[in-house]
Amino acid sequence: MMSYAVGSMFPEGGLPIGGYTAIADAGASLLKLLREHMTPDLIPRPDLIGIASPADKGDLALSLYLCAVRENGDARRNEMQLQGGVMRYPPLSLDLHYLLTAHSTADLQTRALDEHRLLGRAAQILYDHAIVRSPYLEGTLAETGEELRVTSVGLDPDQIARYWSFGDLPYKLSLVYRVGPVLLESNRVKAAPRVVERRIKLEEKEGG
Repeated sequence: MMSYAVGSMFPEGGLPIGGYTAIADAGASLLKLLREHMTPDLIPRPDLIGIASPADKGDLALSLYLCAVRENGDARRNEMQLQGGVMRYPPLSLDLHYLLTAHSTADLQTRALDEHRLLGRAAQILYDHAIVRSPYLEGTLAETGEELRVTSVGLDPDQIARYWSFGDLPYKLSLVYRVGPVLLESNRVKAAPRVVERRIKLEEKEGG
């Protein structure tokens, strides 16, 4: 039988659950991880790694773009959660898909090689941190201790083209990663069943 901590954001012994900011917190956590391991050796400043569409990258050397959010049916829960005297509906389980793209300002002769080095280092970091834990977690993920699982998604050119929908912007070599499941706490609650205490006293009869 699973027990629940009253007033907690997650069941005792179960997976922790984030608030509505969990999607943003997941992106911020990935940024923190990449910035710590890629600067200043390959990228001079942390602010040159950011969350942006490749079409709106500005001066970024490495962009992380949330290109799809999908419900994870395999991680879906059906049990209600007891919190503070009410029963909370199960959390929403999501997978986040990110497009990772490098942007070099080098001359034409070395630009592609620079971008390949950046992608190679980023892939190495995410492979070595396939489960992102503290101290890289941000926001509600850090508060609940939720872990982020990072998985490389292998796609053929036609599949990648579905992610790369930026008008006339020519395709650039990019990596696709799935992060999740990320659990978002539900705001729907209902009253918890009342527990009625009953005391039964047994008396032994004389001569019994």
